[in-house]
Amino acid sequence: MFWISKRSFFAAAFVLSTVVIGSLKMTEAGDSYSEQTAAKPNGAVDTGKSRLFELRIYTAAPNKMEALNKRFRDHTLRFFEKHGIKSIGYWTAEDEKHQGRLYYLVAYPDKESREKMLVNGIAKDPEFLKIVAESEKDGKLTVGIESVLMTPTDYSPIK
Repeated sequence: MFWISKRSFFAAAFVLSTVVIGSLKMTEAGDSYSEQTAAKPNGAVDTGKSRLFELRIYTAAPNKMEALNKRFRDHTLRFFEKHGIKSIGYWTAEDEKHQGRLYYLVAYPDKESREKMLVNGIAKDPEFLKIVAESEKDGKLTVGIESVLMTPTDYSPIK
């Protein structure tokens, strides 16, 4: 099993949260989810309930980072959309220590929706499974996957 140090995780989480807040403020207006919400003066969104966010960190197998990015770019995002998974953002690290990883954040209306959309949705989609198998014909693209389920704090500008 792959482990990431607490220090690395918190550094990555801080950077991702900063980028996510900025990117969500720019994209939230076009998001159909935000059309059902009322914005507060400081830009925070008050929906009465919080979405469930999932931070995922994929560590690429040696020499497989470009193939992993290609699969996400060409296929995965389309399947996330098909199954109702909201893409928030995708990143790679600038610093050498954290390279070789794909960091991304997705959102679900709630935990039950995650089960339906991810576990019983995309993870069982025959077309997506075929694409995964094709992309891994020369070996697995990842050597480790981290997943952190997160709910916004009461003071978070993103809900």
